[in-house]
Amino acid sequence: MTALHIFDMDGTLLRETTASREISRRLGHTATLETLETTFAAGQLTTAEFAVAIHRLWDELTDDLVADVVAAAPWIDGIEEVCADITDRGETAMLISMSPDFFAHHLYNRGLHIIHASRFPPLPFTTPIDPGGILTPTDKIQLTETERARRGLATTACVAYGDSLSDEPLFTTLDNTVAVNADQQLEAIACRTYRGHDLREAYTHGRTLLDNHEIEQD
Repeated sequence: MTALHIFDMDGTLLRETTASREISRRLGHTATLETLETTFAAGQLTTAEFAVAIHRLWDELTDDLVADVVAAAPWIDGIEEVCADITDRGETAMLISMSPDFFAHHLYNRGLHIIHASRFPPLPFTTPIDPGGILTPTDKIQLTETERARRGLATTACVAYGDSLSDEPLFTTLDNTVAVNADQQLEAIACRTYRGHDLREAYTHGRTLLDNHEIEQD
């Protein structure tokens, strides 16, 4: 059986932080970002408006600086090993993140096969951001469905790994879901939960879910 594994990044592969926080900390804009996050959480900013605001905040950002931030970020252990096992099985590891693509795309180096993230202009920023390229939580459903259909997979051959309410739309759509260091709301709807610092252990839960569905179909 082949399968599609869908990973979230912020709070899932990145432990207890987000790409925006790591970048803003490096640039000295933590306080401003925290204000934006509070406003966003209160529903006073859309995902596109939040992206426009951080695009303005990061006017001195460069590719080299992003690479340094990615290298120093607190990633969960075992990403490369999990992706290698998925590859060896002929399966697909996909990342879907609402964070900037120039950050998320560094995970290709860790073995992810497909990465979908919010589209930002090339660094350093000299052009405006296109709000239409910014992903929302519901986009995770459409992107997963596109990749699932392209491979001719049943929904039971897909498993999602996430940590927050931005993953809720996808978790309510798929049969196999693993909450990774997640908030209580997501844990309540997840098939399995994992707390810890090793993706290999969370991935074990995903494999069990896939194996159980395969047995049921047999």
